[in-house]
Amino acid sequence: MRLIHTSDWHLGHRFHGRQRHEEQGRFLDWLADLIETEQFDALLVAGDVFDTTTPGSRAQSLYYRFLHRLAGSSCRHVVIIGGNHDSPALLEAPRDLLHQLSIHVVGAVDTSVHKEILILRDADNQPELLVCAVPFLRDRDIRLAAAGETLEEKGQQQLEGIREHYRQICLEAEQQRQQLDPAPPLVVMGHLFVAGGKTMEGDGVRDLAIGGLSRIDGGAFADSIDYLALGHLHLGQLVAGCATRRYCGAPLPMSFKEASQCKQILAVTCAGRTVTVEPIPVPIFQPLASLRGDRDALLQGMEQLKAAGSTAWVELQYEGEEVLPNLRQQMEDAVEDSGLTILRIRNSRIYDFALQQAREAESLDDLTVMEVFERCLDSGGIEATQRPLLREALTEIIETLDEEDSETPAARNSS
Repeated sequence: MRLIHTSDWHLGHRFHGRQRHEEQGRFLDWLADLIETEQFDALLVAGDVFDTTTPGSRAQSLYYRFLHRLAGSSCRHVVIIGGNHDSPALLEAPRDLLHQLSIHVVGAVDTSVHKEILILRDADNQPELLVCAVPFLRDRDIRLAAAGETLEEKGQQQLEGIREHYRQICLEAEQQRQQLDPAPPLVVMGHLFVAGGKTMEGDGVRDLAIGGLSRIDGGAFADSIDYLALGHLHLGQLVAGCATRRYCGAPLPMSFKEASQCKQILAVTCAGRTVTVEPIPVPIFQPLASLRGDRDALLQGMEQLKAAGSTAWVELQYEGEEVLPNLRQQMEDAVEDSGLTILRIRNSRIYDFALQQAREAESLDDLTVMEVFERCLDSGGIEATQRPLLREALTEIIETLDEEDSETPAARNSS
């Protein structure tokens, strides 16, 4: 039996303000073509189908169009679990209808683990795969809150709750497998942060723990598992060094840091209970480029991209000594009439200059946040007509941060 393991599509995600519907649609079309061409038998989606709990109509349309196409393909089974970004209710709303198409959706846990255990059968009604489809485990799913708990106690209880849930479901699945003939391979799906997992700056991965304490140890999963298919971390990687326990990673880059990274899905072949895994590179549907250096280096880098006919979304990191208040305009002029689009310019020099001016007369501790902000506006040559809106935005951000800081740990946890 041949499976595809993928996760973290984040449909509806905006990349530095830019919609990605076309890029995501091209990925799903490529994935459907691959499944049909290579005759894969099942698809496992390990959470974070959508980027938010309230995805827009375009994102949902991409999702359902893809599932409709799979219903007429060689893919006999689709198993989808909810991630921390997904709305369990939204995923499970068409559950009964999708089940008629052999598409199994588990958006949230139930009072019994039986909901999460699936016996997938072939055309002759013989069991060919046993799947534990464990969605993202929210705090309320795995423990009872108690008055007077410390943050550390809550985190430890959450960790123990996750371990116990996986222990119980694997135990129940193994008992069911012993009653099946032939005994199928056991695949466990999950969406969580395993200790030792690698992330990358800016990739949007959220620490799911209370105080970072619920990163379950990779050795906590049962030995009876033939393949562990995880989602949440956006970098493809092994779990505890085991070739049959993996994060497939996000199929599309979630930050400019991932611009040069080869994204993948995983092809899993089950020959009885012997499992082999082969990464399949995902094509680049929207190129990204990150350039750094002084003004001349940035301009030279963009000229090279233009000469190659690139249509990349570009990040520029200015590292020159000269303060250039009009840097953005210069860079925008350089890409005019080309396929390049500048999405982000990081001009730390101008902020360093503003802070240096402050330090000459006083220490940073002597200044308020708004005073530092005003000096940045002055150094950046920001027009007076633009300043009121910027001040209003900063004030709103500060108020939001102050409200979060004033919340009690219990209030933050419940939210």
